[in-house]
Amino acid sequence: MNLRDRRHSRQESDQGQPPAIGDRIADKSTAPDEQIVRDWLGPKPFGHWKKLTSWIDLSYPDVFEPEWLYGGKKRGWSLRYKKTKAFCTLLPEYRQLSVQVVLGRAEREKFEELRYSWSPPLVKLYDEARPYPDGRWLTVAVSSADDRHELTRLLSMKRPPP
Repeated sequence: MNLRDRRHSRQESDQGQPPAIGDRIADKSTAPDEQIVRDWLGPKPFGHWKKLTSWIDLSYPDVFEPEWLYGGKKRGWSLRYKKTKAFCTLLPEYRQLSVQVVLGRAEREKFEELRYSWSPPLVKLYDEARPYPDGRWLTVAVSSADDRHELTRLLSMKRPPP
């Protein structure tokens, strides 16, 4: 059994059952590497992961230092991009990718100005997100190139590339 198989086996035994769609990487012993993320996400979501991380690196050169965060057994590992304020957090879930984006007051006003240019699912997600003092926390599922494109538009609106 290789290291990757042992980690997945440990993941299953920690939860008492095989992972389900949407489960997070919960093995806290070490932050996941690219191979573990690839195996966990699967081919299509990992393709979106790679394209999104590449877009961030190319659009915001030397701005962000991605940081792996462990949020406990329930939330597992996430990859946060932050300078002084959080830009976004990538959530590698079992066989799917989600990205968390916090829209503060200024970003909410921009979103509202462009409200009718966003897709109906994103507007619904925005409308249903509970407003907190620091903003609305959106968790956007990325399952297609269109989803990824809209997410990059949202991130560019939040913080225009230099």
